[in-house]
Amino acid sequence: MEIEQLRKLGLTNNEALVYRALLELGPSLAGQISRKTGLHRRNVYDTTERLIKKGLVGYILKNNRRLFQASSPNIFLETMRERENLLKNALPEMISLYEGTKEKEGTNFYKGKTGLKAVFEDEIEMGKEILIIGASPLAYEILQFYFKWFDKRRKENKIRTRVIFNKKDEKLKIPLSEIRYLPQKYVSPLAINIYGDKVAIILWSKENPLAIVIKNKEISEGYKKYFELMWKTAAK
Repeated sequence: MEIEQLRKLGLTNNEALVYRALLELGPSLAGQISRKTGLHRRNVYDTTERLIKKGLVGYILKNNRRLFQASSPNIFLETMRERENLLKNALPEMISLYEGTKEKEGTNFYKGKTGLKAVFEDEIEMGKEILIIGASPLAYEILQFYFKWFDKRRKENKIRTRVIFNKKDEKLKIPLSEIRYLPQKYVSPLAINIYGDKVAIILWSKENPLAIVIKNKEISEGYKKYFELMWKTAAK
């Protein structure tokens, strides 16, 4: 098992090293764990204490010395179920608080791949037709695999989209969509997504992708009229 996998499950680097070592060694003394992981013995004791509190490690006393042992990995599933139940119980109140305090109008900035995904998740949540000017095939490189699930959920929610691509690509098959194309001389890494009362201006950059989302009904309506004008002139 890779250390990175354990870190993604919520363990620190030292915790992941010690837990994996105990999975491989079985019941072990601190010195054995230290030699296996390369961690100082003091760090091993500190780390096992944290793992004990998390329920991932137990110990027995043998000749007045602690013999540490990893708990079953199934505990990760139990922990995830407990967190899921806690989230389900807390979510209604959290959403209520969010809806009561979020800005009615405003501009938000999103950076990086995670930020861009947040914008597309917002499009699904909005549930309105999505109009796109200057869509780029580069998006499928920057957010690899994501759009497969995005389009699946969009289709399930019957959210249609009209897309004006900046580059013709016969390989692209997008469900519930109509597609047209801009002339080559207008190709740009910039795309504009219009949905509901929001406009997302997206820079599809491999190094620093970002999005600016404006929530304003008048601005949104203005961009929709601009889209319709371009839609009439774009090539099929």
